[in-house]
This record gives sequence, structure tokens and C-alpha cells, in this order.
Amino acid sequence: MMSSEFFQNWFLPGIWITIQVTFLSAALAFVIAFPIGVLRTSRVWIVRFLAGAYFEIFRSTSSLVFMFWIAFTVPPVFHISFQPMAAGILALGITYGAYASEIVRGALAAVPPAQREAGIALNFTPLQRLRRIELPQAWPEMIPPFNNLLIELLKGTSLVSLIAVADMTFAGDLLRLVKNESAPIYTLLLVLYFVLAFLLTRGMRLLERHAKKRVGQAPAKTGLFGGVRSSSSIDAVTGTGGAK
Repeated sequence: MMSSEFFQNWFLPGIWITIQVTFLSAALAFVIAFPIGVLRTSRVWIVRFLAGAYFEIFRSTSSLVFMFWIAFTVPPVFHISFQPMAAGILALGITYGAYASEIVRGALAAVPPAQREAGIALNFTPLQRLRRIELPQAWPEMIPPFNNLLIELLKGTSLVSLIAVADMTFAGDLLRLVKNESAPIYTLLLVLYFVLAFLLTRGMRLLERHAKKRVGQAPAKTGLFGGVRSSSSIDAVTGTGGAK
């Protein structure tokens, strides 16, 4: 089905590009999510409004259309050129950063008010309360929905193939055109996405166990495919939490 030359020249580089796009987009989303999520908890209404506007705009925008906009509209209009891979990373990072910011906001809102009151009683500044009280307690609750969002981001990287980024979906589609075979090629792609998603999930679960240990929580023991259950979770889209 696949020659060794094609695998080395297209498929292996395609897998590596998929991994790069996933992690660079995730890093950008992470950098965006925390300040926007924190600002959405501000007592100053204009700050909450601006941060909320970012969330609403990019939550309601198609990642694919935004990617096309960056790749094909920005260069002629603003005279700023982007490489296709950079356009894909920007579009995915900015879009998924909006979703991740809601996870941050929801996790911070789930911190018991008594903890904030204790920080006020200790004469902590808002930044000190955030850094020393709220974030350490909210962080373990962010990791499971972050994991779900990271898997969605991994699957969303296949969109970059539509702007001529040679990821593994692009390589698979090229091989389909050459070999005129669909079933084995797309089955292989499904397996590869599953393997990458599974590895990401295992890594995030290890991170969650470590985070829970740091705040004195006992993480649940899980099997190979078991999910880590906690007393509460934050939904990746709504940012709301609920008892489990």
C-alpha cells in the first residue's frame, strides 16, 4: 500500500508536523487562556466586558474560516504574510484559547469564597490571592477539561491540510490520490490520531495526579482506559462545574 520512500518523505514528516501544530497551538492557547480567564473574574466591568468579548467572538467563529482569513485575507489587506503552518497555528491557538479561558474562569469561580476571604484577612493583594490561594486549588480542576480540549485540538489540526500544510492528513490524502485506495489509508489515519490522543491523555493524567498530590488530594486510581474522576469538573465549553 505504501512504499518506504513515500513513508519516509511524506508520512513521517506529516506526523511530525501534526505534533508540532498541536503543541504550538496548545502553547499559544495556554498563554491566552490564563490572562483572559483571570480577567473575566475581575470586579472592573470594562475588563470583564473586553475579556468576555474575546471569548464570545472566537467561541462563535469557525476555526477553518478564521484560518482561511489569516492565510488568504490578511496578506493582501494588511501586507503581512504568514506561512501556511503559522496561519494554522495562529487560528487554532486563538480559537482554542477562547475555550480554554472559560475553563480557567470556571475553575477559579469554583474556589470556595472562604479561601478568598482568608486571603483578604491575611492582607494579601489580589495578585497574591490569585497566585498563592486560588490558582493552586483551581489548577487540578482545570487539567481534565484541558485534556479534553487538547484532544479536540489534536483532531482539529487536520484542518491545516486545507491550507496546504503537509500534516499527516495531507499526506494520507495525497497517498489516496496516488494509490486510489481510501479504506486502508483513512483507517491508518484514524489509528494514528487515536494513538496520539491516547499518549496525550496518559501524559495529562500523570500531570493531574502530580497536581492533586501537591494540594493534598488523593487522585483516583485508574486502569489503562479509565478516566480520572474528581469531586468536581469544569466543562470545556461552558466552564461550569458539578459534583460527580
